[in-house]
Amino acid sequence: MTDVYDAVVIAGGAARRLGGTDKPALTVGGRTLLDRVLDACADAARTVVVGPRRPTARPVDWTRETPPGGGPLAALDAGLRRTGSGTVLVLSADLPFLTPATVRALLDAVRAVHGTHGTAPGTGGTAAPDGAVVVDGGRAQPLLGAYRAESLRRELALLAAEHGRPANLPLRLLTDELVLRRIAPAGPEEARDCDTWEELASARSRIREHGRVLNEWMTAAKTELGVDLDVDTAALLDLARDAAHGVARPAAPLTTFLVGYAAARAGGSPEDVAEAARKAAELARRWAGEAAESAGAAGAEGTGKTGGSGQPRGGEGTDAG
Repeated sequence: MTDVYDAVVIAGGAARRLGGTDKPALTVGGRTLLDRVLDACADAARTVVVGPRRPTARPVDWTRETPPGGGPLAALDAGLRRTGSGTVLVLSADLPFLTPATVRALLDAVRAVHGTHGTAPGTGGTAAPDGAVVVDGGRAQPLLGAYRAESLRRELALLAAEHGRPANLPLRLLTDELVLRRIAPAGPEEARDCDTWEELASARSRIREHGRVLNEWMTAAKTELGVDLDVDTAALLDLARDAAHGVARPAAPLTTFLVGYAAARAGGSPEDVAEAARKAAELARRWAGEAAESAGAAGAEGTGKTGGSGQPRGGEGTDAG
């Protein structure tokens, strides 16, 4: 099997529990829900977003279901028509914590299926499945799954013959006819969506928790600045600390800026960043060393003048007898 797949992102819907707000355009960590989902499937050969056009951080193909607002089954049908790969990833546009790891697990499950004859794991001993979906809280999530495009087209054609257009039909009419492998997400929150204002507020709070806030911020900043670079955050934080302690507090942000500028001029690779950071860190340590030497010399000089006890040397100023 090749690694080629297409992605269909369902970004329509009325968002009734959000008062009709344009849900995919809402932000978590300064990035829209839609952009966060698009980031998780950035290596798709083609990404089709079904819904009203919106600004996105990367190029996508746009299409609409017929009629607009006709439901997820109609949206899937419209998106599938714009794809050409044998494997199709299907995602809803409101998954703020979805990562490439879960996408990869879904694709690997489907690719394993393609090479399977007879039965496959996770299907209860039935025939080789038509795809794989994430299970969250015991419930399968059909809009967080990867499918054989041939299987989707087959079932959509059967539904069209029976019902006509797929508009306003429940998605389960399709998924109930598919044999699907069920997998766990790579992380406990990856299937978490944002259907209410409370869930949105919770997601926004979650990304600011200690242990993830810096990674979230760095990802958002790189996206905003158009920087596609793996950054050694720990090394840059160590550099900022050395500059702040060894030189002056304002030197920390200025030094990291200069490191970035120097790395860009050198070529902009991760190795260029590491080398610029190393040079700046060594400079900061030399500054700190000089300060320590000067402080030590001043202390020794002061001690020498007072004989080490705070009293004048040689009994000066004392009564000699």
